[in-house]
Amino acid sequence: MEPIYGSSGQVVAWLDDRDAIRDLRGAVVGWLYDDAVHGLSGQHRGYFNDGLFRDNRGAVVAWITGAGGGPAKPARAARPAQPARQARPARAARSARCARAARSASWSQSTISEFLEH
Repeated sequence: MEPIYGSSGQVVAWLDDRDAIRDLRGAVVGWLYDDAVHGLSGQHRGYFNDGLFRDNRGAVVAWITGAGGGPAKPARAARPAQPARQARPARAARSARCARAARSASWSQSTISEFLEH
């Protein structure tokens, strides 16, 4: 699993097998479909491009190591131990994607949890 960092440089979630987003306890909280991010309910939440998770307004919510563009990234905090993977839930039907907003160089006001809520 790959750590996902928030605007403060803390690990806020984990990217698992390049398609599942897991919370810090190891539960699946979202899915990637190509470059689209969907919550567990299937609601389109934003996009994942160049290592950046962006909300539907184009602001950056979180990032992975090697991310390019977007706002300045803070120093990464110590990486916590990976959680045990909880069972994957069934995927919900996906909603239509929102129109892609212009990419912003600012941080979103949403946390990863708020970003993925259904």
